[in-house]
Amino acid sequence: MIFVPVKKVLAASIALLAAGAAAFCIYIMTSEDPEYLLKETIFSQRYGKYDDLIRQASERYEVAPELIKAVIWRESRFRPAKVGSQGERGLMQITEKAAADWARAEKIQTFASTDLFDPKVNIEAGAWYLRRALTHWSAKDNPLPFALAEYNAGRTRVRRWMQDSGMGDTAGAVDLQAVMDFPATKSYITAIIARYDFYKRRGEFPTPRHP
Repeated sequence: MIFVPVKKVLAASIALLAAGAAAFCIYIMTSEDPEYLLKETIFSQRYGKYDDLIRQASERYEVAPELIKAVIWRESRFRPAKVGSQGERGLMQITEKAAADWARAEKIQTFASTDLFDPKVNIEAGAWYLRRALTHWSAKDNPLPFALAEYNAGRTRVRRWMQDSGMGDTAGAVDLQAVMDFPATKSYITAIIARYDFYKRRGEFPTPRHP
């Protein structure tokens, strides 16, 4: 029987751990978004926990799963119990009015606002709202900024910004963002589109996607 000195075993183990840690640090720092990847690693269960529900809602409402996940990331950082400053609830920060519209459209008579803390309900309501907004602005050159502006600030404000642009109903996405006087909504749109593109590039949902 060959005995290996304990000190040599410990030294080898430490060296392996150090090499692994170094490799992981290099992987993190050379990634496209080191901060996101680090948080995703630390909170791995939370960041990927709702992917199946996202896929289901994506298929049901024909909204790209990467977009749904990007909105969840921006709205709640994947925290289903979050409550917003205006009473928005859950993963996608749904307002009671938007939830009521969804429940009415889906003929859900037993809906209560507290149901929005259920991840499945919340994601379905949010995906439905996104599809409604994308459909409403589908004639635009780029419907996504319009839909996200509506999601964040409401359709009435989007229409006001269109008028402020001097282009009226012919305003495009660039015109809209140029006159938008809500910096928070501007950054909201930019952040979600960037995260949406990030998810698509890395193949977050390797299944057939809707546009």
